[in-house]
Amino acid sequence: MIRHLVLFKLNDGVRRDEPRVTAGERAFRELGGLVPELEFWECGWNVSDRPIAYDFAITSAVADASALQRYLEHPAHQAGVAQWREFATWVIADYEF
Repeated sequence: MIRHLVLFKLNDGVRRDEPRVTAGERAFRELGGLVPELEFWECGWNVSDRPIAYDFAITSAVADASALQRYLEHPAHQAGVAQWREFATWVIADYEF
């Protein structure tokens, strides 16, 4: 199994209640039910006020590297990434567990 972990940081001046951000959140919340390769899907807003914290997180699991690649190429994933690219940056970790 591979865990796919993504941490998002909203760009300066961007608020989570902006329509484009709520649309991006909705796209990622729905993604778990749209991509068959996803065996686990969870996302949510950070609740910590620590200055080093990121704003939004996704954690998911897929069976193997080829399932991860299919997930990354899935049109619903690509559409969500395009939305978030407009207002956030992110870091990614993929690891076996």
